[in-house]
Amino acid sequence: CWLNHSGGEKADPRTTRKFIELVRRHRCIKGWFSGHFHLSHDYEDSITFPTVPREEGPYPNRGSCVFVQAGVMRGGCSRDGRRQSRLLRGNKAGFEILTVNHANGGSVRLDATITYKDSGHEVGVYAHDHDEVDRDSETFVKVYSPSAGDGCYVGDDDSLSVDPTEGECVGEETVAWWRMSCGRVLGVYDGRLIEYDASTLAPLGLVVGADELDGRRVVVVGSGADECVTLPKKSSFDFDMQGAECASAEGEGEEQAVLLVDDESATVTVVQPNEDGSYWRKIVRNKMHRMREQRRVKAAAKWFKDKYGDDKDPEVLSSWGPYTSTVGQVYRKNDLALPAISTRALDSSIPK
Repeated sequence: CWLNHSGGEKADPRTTRKFIELVRRHRCIKGWFSGHFHLSHDYEDSITFPTVPREEGPYPNRGSCVFVQAGVMRGGCSRDGRRQSRLLRGNKAGFEILTVNHANGGSVRLDATITYKDSGHEVGVYAHDHDEVDRDSETFVKVYSPSAGDGCYVGDDDSLSVDPTEGECVGEETVAWWRMSCGRVLGVYDGRLIEYDASTLAPLGLVVGADELDGRRVVVVGSGADECVTLPKKSSFDFDMQGAECASAEGEGEEQAVLLVDDESATVTVVQPNEDGSYWRKIVRNKMHRMREQRRVKAAAKWFKDKYGDDKDPEVLSSWGPYTSTVGQVYRKNDLALPAISTRALDSSIPK
């Protein structure tokens, strides 16, 4: 959970990026199992081998590690209704990955066989097709992961502008990916705009959903060159910060803007990146921060009851940061009577 919801190159020193670097450096790491997504094993993507056929693209540097999705045993925790767990069985040539089906009396199915070629290389082979997922094609969606040489890369390393849909609106069949000047990777697939990890090209998360992209084009343009011009200082107080918004951190590249263009209504939506430079939307908030917030709410309720008695139930609200626009000040013209952005407290309890 921490790996999935934290990190990034500009996060704290415990960045999640260090884990894939450890896997690459230490080829004695042979398997990484994760049950975070609460999904079953009936998808081909639930097991990712460290190697792929050369005709499918260059060697993805995943070290010598097989990444495996682990399901859940209890139906109430499963996102797709299947109740499964993994079984690992070693042998003299390598190891096998199996599925235990808890909905069928604990029956065991072989999913994949990994055979060592030497101490740092192995070959993985799937043991079966995934026909049961194909039959439920309306329920399940296969996720596309880019790879160099797959014919879908549309970027131009010599230009800040990218037209990934070639002047057409995004559709369900549109498949394209590109690198931003900062090195981050965005792509269009299944009618959605997705961000991929710059190193492994694995999907990080959703940027724009299909409902927002419907009927729109995706265009990337340079956004820093024309505006980053030294302006005459107004006073001695603003000299040091002059042009600071035009400065880029080392390795960030030139500034770009990702646009969603609706030609019919003549509207353009700017997809603003997160403050750490990433684009994918953190739909699920960090659990550690949520638990701390809940403890503060409980502490407030306890303080109220200790002071006024248990017979009174307080209404405990929470106030969060108000920054949801490009407005630089919370109050218009520094007038506290004219709030530009609401800081109104909200009920933070879980709806019943």
